[in-house]
Amino acid sequence: MPEPRHIIIGTAGHVDHGKTVLIKALTGVETDRLKEEKQRGISIELGFAPFRLPDGTLAGVVDVPGHERFINTMLAGIGGIDLVLLVVDANEGVMPQTREHLQILQLLQIPRGIIVLTKCDQAEEDLIDLVEEEIRDEVAGSFLEGAPCCRVAAIDGTGIPDLVQTIAAEVRRIEPKPADGPLRLPIDRHFSVAGFGTVITGTLLSGRVGTGDQVDVLPRGLQVRVREVQVHGRKVETAAAGQRVALNLAGLDRSVLRRGTVIATPGIFTQTRRLDVRLSLLETAPRPLRFRDPVHLLIGTGRAVGLVALLDRDVLRPGESALVQIHLDRPLVAHRQDRFIIRSYSPVTTIGGGSVIDPKPARHKRFRDEVMQGLKELESGERAFLLQKLQELCCAGLRELETASGLGRDRIEDHLQALAESDLVEDLAGQWTAGETSRHWQKLLLNAVRKWHRDQPLQPGMAKATLKGVLPGQLKQKGFDALLNRLLVSGELVQNDEWLAERGFEIRIDPAMQKQLDRIVELYRSAGPQAKNHREMLGQIGMTLEQAEPLLQLLFNQGILVRLNEENFLHSDSYRKALDLLKNHFADEKTLTLAQFRDLFGSARKQVQALLEYWDAKKYTLRQGDERVAWKLPE
Repeated sequence: MPEPRHIIIGTAGHVDHGKTVLIKALTGVETDRLKEEKQRGISIELGFAPFRLPDGTLAGVVDVPGHERFINTMLAGIGGIDLVLLVVDANEGVMPQTREHLQILQLLQIPRGIIVLTKCDQAEEDLIDLVEEEIRDEVAGSFLEGAPCCRVAAIDGTGIPDLVQTIAAEVRRIEPKPADGPLRLPIDRHFSVAGFGTVITGTLLSGRVGTGDQVDVLPRGLQVRVREVQVHGRKVETAAAGQRVALNLAGLDRSVLRRGTVIATPGIFTQTRRLDVRLSLLETAPRPLRFRDPVHLLIGTGRAVGLVALLDRDVLRPGESALVQIHLDRPLVAHRQDRFIIRSYSPVTTIGGGSVIDPKPARHKRFRDEVMQGLKELESGERAFLLQKLQELCCAGLRELETASGLGRDRIEDHLQALAESDLVEDLAGQWTAGETSRHWQKLLLNAVRKWHRDQPLQPGMAKATLKGVLPGQLKQKGFDALLNRLLVSGELVQNDEWLAERGFEIRIDPAMQKQLDRIVELYRSAGPQAKNHREMLGQIGMTLEQAEPLLQLLFNQGILVRLNEENFLHSDSYRKALDLLKNHFADEKTLTLAQFRDLFGSARKQVQALLEYWDAKKYTLRQGDERVAWKLPE
């Protein structure tokens, strides 16, 4: 069964052109709620109404203010709409706020619209024709070029049935919003209800939200529980993308909320003070933008003052577009491909807008070819964005990529599989990395092993744990094992126990070195259980620890000497004798003391203590106070 369609319809147009009356005629709902709104006859705050279409689809209608003073409120309501009704009074025609609203709609890339001429009962037919022609000229080249135009008189209902049919026809062409993505709900209103607590409302841009869900409140960084979900005043268990939603949030003080707060899936979305964007300056902008000019930036329901860092020029002229970085004076929640508006700092008027390329970028240096090339690649699409993010992050799991992209997991997996088929990305046991990164890491591992062979020619190879340290720490053990396995399968590396070596590597011992090895071996063989600490032992043959270290390591690796701890070593013959004594003792006795084994082995106390602690570490014995009992003795 197909998912039900969830549609948001918004109004736009000059103050007092009849938007609120039109919505009442369509829905039967009076969206002006405030006393001041009713007294002045204009909308100040956002209004909302449910609208049942002829096919049964339940749409939400957003009534936005038309007055210039309330343009920020208009922007908070217009984001997330699927279809706009551009409302124009047939007696007045195109007015200043008509133009500004049209510019905003264009910059936000609202997909579809209908032109609605209101108050047609008060105008002559010839005048209405002239006004429609004027509007057609005004919207030429915009998304409303060729859009349907309906003539209505909302008070007496003239033209309303035709408008409803036109809306229904446009709605059928609208693509549904992604309900499989992470929850994202920008707050446009919040209030308290006696006995219930804090309630927020907004348009659900992506994902789903249900009763009992834990959600993030950003940018405050709080996590709260959803007590109740309502859609158009009806209690529901779950709401999906494209619906107007009210949430009752448990344990949240209304005072921490403001317009611009976002309710989101925990751990996915983050706040930012810096954005990489594609910025377009309107041709009607009163002046150019210069490096670090301040602007008002409005995105979703949030707003901040931003400094525009032009990266490839000193001036952005009206009608031009550029890749820029914007530094914000407060944290906002933004995501890739979000649309935004900028307004001049003073006097405040809409001058441009654009889309977010990267919501959490590094600080860029200006006039760098590599910076501009990277931004262009990020801009080119979702797949290119994921690849670029993997290159930046080195490696990432699906959860991290959800956070970086705002895309649903299924969609990310489809992109990654397509990229993997072209060898552009690789899956390292659940961590994804760019193909070139994987190949670079394999070279690093090979070079590290080669260098180890040069620096440590007497060791059989490089320890696996040491080799992992060559790569970035965010690569998990399973990912490292998957990468290493590729080198083992290709035969470029070989593994012997914990040691990794190049194919064909052999330890080569020259005659002089062999003579030194023989001296050390004979030293410890002849000392037997009476071997002392390494300084005293090596001093007997005139060697320092630094000189003997690589030779000792070779003897440890070959099993000729046994390292009990950092200072005490035994010849393997003596060690086997000690181990036989231990097993024989426990064949007859249940416990063993240090003094008992010192007498059995015939060694000094420190050497015996080192030997017993060595066996404790290997779990051959278990210490209980001053005694030891057998634990996992070898056969």
